[in-house]
Amino acid sequence: MALGAMLLAACVIFFINLTASGYANEFYSAAAQAGSVSWKAFLWGSLDSGNAITVDKPPAALWLMALSVRILGLNSFAILLPEALMGVATTYLLYATVRRYWGNWAGIVTGFIFMLTPVAALMFRFNNPDALLVLLMTGATHALLRSLEYANHPSSNRKRTWWMVLAGA
Repeated sequence: MALGAMLLAACVIFFINLTASGYANEFYSAAAQAGSVSWKAFLWGSLDSGNAITVDKPPAALWLMALSVRILGLNSFAILLPEALMGVATTYLLYATVRRYWGNWAGIVTGFIFMLTPVAALMFRFNNPDALLVLLMTGATHALLRSLEYANHPSSNRKRTWWMVLAGA
């Protein structure tokens, strides 16, 4: 129940009044719109559907926004939805990582502290690439710690290798 309450709180924090900042960073919103129209612009993170100008960051974060716009249409909710979902996913992943080593309540407390941190509450409600970066860094940390669990088990080399490859990816 505590995990459910924590995830519900994360949804409330990251989703309530999500569209208050409109299209947020209009530079990335334009790239998401272009990616929703043209697969070439989608792949390269182009600012326009003609693929003349690309954004100044790797396009992975734009891919999620462009897919959302392709499915839901161009509006501020469709652009910011992936960001809020990444906030909830990061909260859960952080909880799962901490719970594995220090127990359930430590994970719950960590999740609440994370989602109540002002920069996290802002970052997962705005369309800069930072939300995906934090989610992937948290995932890489989780995978690295999982691989270290198999360090002293020679029979588990495949599992350790799998977790290390996942952390690197």
